[in-house]
Amino acid sequence: MSAPARPIPAARRTRRPVDGSLPILASALLWGTTGTASSLAPAGAPATGIGSAALVLGGLLLFLTDRAAWSLPRRSGAGERWLLAVGAVAVTGYPLTFYPAVTRTGVAVATVIALGSAPVFTGLLVWLARQGRPGGRWAGATALAVLGCAVLVLGPELAGGGAAVDPVGVLLAALSGLSYAVYSLIAGRLIAAGHPSGGVMGAMFGGAAVLVLPVLLGGPVQWLASARGAGVVLHLGVITTFLAYRLFGHGLRHTSAQTATTLTLAEPAVAAVLGVAALGERLPAVSWCGLAVLAGGLAFLTLPGRR
Repeated sequence: MSAPARPIPAARRTRRPVDGSLPILASALLWGTTGTASSLAPAGAPATGIGSAALVLGGLLLFLTDRAAWSLPRRSGAGERWLLAVGAVAVTGYPLTFYPAVTRTGVAVATVIALGSAPVFTGLLVWLARQGRPGGRWAGATALAVLGCAVLVLGPELAGGGAAVDPVGVLLAALSGLSYAVYSLIAGRLIAAGHPSGGVMGAMFGGAAVLVLPVLLGGPVQWLASARGAGVVLHLGVITTFLAYRLFGHGLRHTSAQTATTLTLAEPAVAAVLGVAALGERLPAVSWCGLAVLAGGLAFLTLPGRR
């Protein structure tokens, strides 16, 4: 096997926002439609079944539409094949922990913990792997974005007095954030080593689709035969998995996983605005303040800094 290409220098990978930040933000925009789409699923559709069905469809599409994904495990060395396997398990872990967390502790709390913990886990994993210490710019922007995300999503509950939080649901949401951080870091490392982003995403998500298939088939599947159920899975599989992760993979070629996981905190902002515009929901003033803080953190991270 030929030697892998040298990692892309950080300065080169983050030079143009149109290559790195904008595709990541576009993927977050698509992910923001997940809650609205899944709420349209027919009654009786289990949360894990919806997530598993979307992963099976989207993962197979990512794998079958990119030839590099077919050959990547064969062309990779033993270490890279191990990374692909761990990445596939991490991808599988996200829907299997996040959707039960939503059921136990609610959408707002689960979203804040999962998305808010992902950048923190990413920074810690990078530091533990001795791949560099997160910079002050990233830390400041991440702190602002996580704070804004929490205030935005938890605003309605804070205004209404809130409710008791399920500890198991909190743990499951944190595990989903860890899963997201792990497969984002693995994808970024393999892409930086010179492998095509589509091939890396296709190989990991194709493996995850196979792993999660027994979970889907082990539960009720009658809801998939309805027009509404099929439409929800098509949207989640094609738009929020296949297309979104193609964009996410392209963005990882030009930016670090730490920055990428912070930028995807835009997802709850998109979901909140979509809920107001499409579902007629109302946000209290504190949530709009959180949205402004979140936008400021993301803008601080996205705009180029001084050389």
